[in-house]
Amino acid sequence: MISWDLALSLRDAGLRWSPASGDRFRLLATGRDGDVFTVSDMTIEPHEFDTGVVLGFNGTTEWALDSVALEDALWHPLENQLRELLGGTFRRLERTGEGYVVRTVLLDDAATYAAAEPADAYGQALLALVRASAGDRS
Repeated sequence: MISWDLALSLRDAGLRWSPASGDRFRLLATGRDGDVFTVSDMTIEPHEFDTGVVLGFNGTTEWALDSVALEDALWHPLENQLRELLGGTFRRLERTGEGYVVRTVLLDDAATYAAAEPADAYGQALLALVRASAGDRS
């Protein structure tokens, strides 16, 4: 699972989340050390209303929580979701002595993103792609 800071950077850069079963998230109010929740058809379901998406907690006994607005949750995309979001820019994942490198190509520009864990390397590559699509080169 990607780090809190990387998940926050992806959200702030413009990555949007449409909750699906299996997705992981934390509550913004509890921060980086808060519990990780998993969207499940049995316990945590996204409910769409005119006012926005709400994550409903169905039958959970460990929390006195009925629901939380989507904007109050921080999605932590999984490795396969990050790879899928990279789409045709993704070239390969390589293992190195220090961790992993993701290689991408966008408009004939090759780039590499290194991290200790594969999900973080994918996340860094996606962050660069989202920023590039928004015209932000930072």
